[in-house]
Amino acid sequence: MLCLKRLKIILRCRFIYVFILFLAIVFYFISSNIDHVSKYDDFNKEEFVLTNIYEKDYGLKIELFGKEKVIGFLYYKSSSDIDSFLDTYGIGDRVIVSGDKVSVKNNTVPDTFNYKKYLVSNEIYNVIKVTDIRKKADNNNIFYGVKDKLIKRGKSLDKSYPYISSLIFGNNSYLDEDVLSSYRENGISHLFAISGLHISIFIGILGYILGKMRFPLFFKSLVLISFLLFYMFLTNFAMSVLRGAIFTILLLVNKFFKLGISSVNLLFLALSIILFMNPLNFNNVGLQYSFFVTLFLIMFSGIINGNKIRAFFMMSFISFLVSYPITINNFNQVNVLSILYNLFFVPYVSSILLPLTLISYVFPFLDGFLFFFIKIIEVSSQFLNSFDILKFSMCKMNVLMTGIYFVIVCRLFMLWNSKRIRYLCLLLCFFVVHFLMPFRNNDYVMFFDVGQGDSALINVNKNVTLIDTGGMVSFDDSEYKYKIAKNKIIPYLKANGIRKIDNMILTHGDADHMKEAVYIANNFKVDKVIFNCGEFNDLENELVDVLKRRNISYSSCVNEVVVDKYRLKFLNSGIYDNENDNSSVIYFKYDDYKFLFMGDAGVNRESDILNKYKLGRIDFLKVGHHGSNTSSSYEFISSISPRYSVISVGEGNRYGHPNEEVLDTLNDSKIYRTDQDGSIMFKIKKDKLQIETCSP
Repeated sequence: MLCLKRLKIILRCRFIYVFILFLAIVFYFISSNIDHVSKYDDFNKEEFVLTNIYEKDYGLKIELFGKEKVIGFLYYKSSSDIDSFLDTYGIGDRVIVSGDKVSVKNNTVPDTFNYKKYLVSNEIYNVIKVTDIRKKADNNNIFYGVKDKLIKRGKSLDKSYPYISSLIFGNNSYLDEDVLSSYRENGISHLFAISGLHISIFIGILGYILGKMRFPLFFKSLVLISFLLFYMFLTNFAMSVLRGAIFTILLLVNKFFKLGISSVNLLFLALSIILFMNPLNFNNVGLQYSFFVTLFLIMFSGIINGNKIRAFFMMSFISFLVSYPITINNFNQVNVLSILYNLFFVPYVSSILLPLTLISYVFPFLDGFLFFFIKIIEVSSQFLNSFDILKFSMCKMNVLMTGIYFVIVCRLFMLWNSKRIRYLCLLLCFFVVHFLMPFRNNDYVMFFDVGQGDSALINVNKNVTLIDTGGMVSFDDSEYKYKIAKNKIIPYLKANGIRKIDNMILTHGDADHMKEAVYIANNFKVDKVIFNCGEFNDLENELVDVLKRRNISYSSCVNEVVVDKYRLKFLNSGIYDNENDNSSVIYFKYDDYKFLFMGDAGVNRESDILNKYKLGRIDFLKVGHHGSNTSSSYEFISSISPRYSVISVGEGNRYGHPNEEVLDTLNDSKIYRTDQDGSIMFKIKKDKLQIETCSP
């Protein structure tokens, strides 16, 4: 008995848990600096267990487990091919797979999502395009069998399955992308990732049932823990589930053995276990949200009091302040109104939508009834997201700023009852300074890697000009598109504190130069759009309709655009009979540096420009038509003699760009290529040039 008492005293010591967490964090830093090597050299008839299947607009995404986890893509163009696969294969089946490795690279636009880093954090080192798959053996694992049946049952709810998948199985990939985006921007997306809230509801329901049956505490605890272990497996060990489930298991063990360990210590232990399982889990945004918000809600639970509305408000307020740095550093935007939105959406999801989802899963004939309540939250979220009031883009916060911020927040909550006004004012000052703080103090020209297309940014004294927007990248000639503006350009702008585009110049109407202009005009503040000379094509007319609807001014065939104290001059030389030669060719002189943007102008246009203008030597040339031999004639390049040449081109493009002859012609200049160098920034500060690339 005495030993047990001593053990309990030791287990209640905060130092033990802090030390264990410290070791786990050290383990994280060590692992972060290790090059992780795959156990596979190639994929020729390799054997795997099929652990998950996701339907996508391009076909199927499958998760495989063999020597290590592997992601596979099957590009099916017809729904019948997808149905045939789903009828043949199930979770847990052993399969023989052949495929080609897909080159997964680091982000090539600064401050944007790094898919390669994300995969490595999840211990995935290979993505393959599956060329052949055949079943070796049906599943004989009871757990996989149950998982497969449970997931397939959810699919019987045709209308509501995206929310069945999200709220029960922890997979929100079936949610409509626009709806999910509205949830993120309204600050309520956490409600659609299984978290401690969902875990507590599930455990509460199961615990209530077991309590009514009057099972002993040991059996009840054993059933609850077994359920949580299986639920982690069912949700493929989703990080939000992992944190909530492990923490709940520790709480159950603590309660059963009456150990008296504080919730904070158990939270530290839960995080340590997750990091020892895989130290790179620390990079998971969901884990960061879950851990820090839970920690602060536990630590400062004393100020969460009063009636239900006040308690809900304080929980939402604390959650907002704690998650602010995580939100800014990952999504570059914060919505202050999310504090109020959560007062409605949290009770709606936890008290109405989630219980209805569970009931409808058991009784699928309620699909239509559940869908009605789903539409309420979707329409509400999209309506609220249409208002930009109190929605701010902010620069990323460095370690020092984050530290200062959390010191202020901690002091605010510690002195809530006596000095909260003082610290609220201090916090407001921090937000104002952060809002006004530019990410980059110097002027620069950035050439974005947008694949086989063009897009460049000129930032002069916070005056922002975007030249072209790129197009949309297709994969495997399928209908699946990668939205460049959504995933590259706009995240970069927001991450760097850029809140509006003063001038969006579209050199001509080809899709690879302006396809994304409609998305940008609809989702980002644009003051003015400038078109090239010549008649508008269908793509340009589509954009004009959007500009009129959003009251954005536009013009065409201009001679110059004023950028701060500088001028962008358009080298107009007539109207041509093809879209490429009608490209706006733009000359920009910044102090002693000369830039020339050629669009897709061909050799005839180059000749006319030489006859009409005396350009002299150009410092930075955006090479015409992606390095095609229809542009960059020897005569033209010899005349302007560029010091640096930028070729915006997609890796392995079907056009064979850039042309070897053009590369030879440009040989006297330093050549940068977006397919090899990623985005290229020419940064000019105090007459000094600095060149930065964001290599794959």
